[in-house]
Amino acid sequence: MPEVRFEVRWPDDSTSLCYSPSSTIRDYFNPGQPYSLKDFVRLSQAALTMASERVRQRYGYACSSAAQQLSEIERRAKDYETRADATVTVLRFE
Repeated sequence: MPEVRFEVRWPDDSTSLCYSPSSTIRDYFNPGQPYSLKDFVRLSQAALTMASERVRQRYGYACSSAAQQLSEIERRAKDYETRADATVTVLRFE
């Protein structure tokens, strides 16, 4: 199962390199496209849950790294909740 890293730019212009255990993440995000903070979190939840489920189907257990990445995204997003115009951009996939 091909793992994918994806770089995101947060509302404060900092960047993070995130992890997905499956290339299914590419079905949820388009590089260069800004997403509202709420949409980014929602899509990350869907994408990383799907990726973890693909691991479960193949290996018989969920991917703890996907869960950890999602937790980190949700934690980081809380820093920007008060910004009405907060956007997150997926910069690229590796």
